[in-house]
Amino acid sequence: MKKIVLISCVSKKLPNRAPARDLYVSPLFRLNLKYAQILRPDAIFIVSALYGLLDLDTVVEPYNLTLNTMSSHDVQDWAKRVLKQLRERADLEHDHFVFLAGHKYRTFLVPGLHSFDIPMEGLTIGRQLHYLTEKVHERRL
Repeated sequence: MKKIVLISCVSKKLPNRAPARDLYVSPLFRLNLKYAQILRPDAIFIVSALYGLLDLDTVVEPYNLTLNTMSSHDVQDWAKRVLKQLRERADLEHDHFVFLAGHKYRTFLVPGLHSFDIPMEGLTIGRQLHYLTEKVHERRL
């Protein structure tokens, strides 16, 4: 069983083409990425509203799209596409997925996965930042 971390994209991005790991520049994304690395997963992917599933090193253009403004039907279609992309890289029945992603980004993905955790479920953005800061700081000690 592999451990795979899924981080959602964020609106704050570089203005130019960049590897996905560098494109997203918000404090929440940066802390999510650091925390994901601490978890020592077999893989880390970004779930992007535009691109679907992104490898950290995939070079992409900046964009202005979020699931938060999409209809439920469009989000379901997006999730089907992401699950198809995940199926090409992981075993949805046996691998364990850790979501560092908002509710809209995981709602229609979770039913397609057998094993998953949502460590910050129900936390506001402020509380997520606090949680992540503590976890990253603990690791440095």
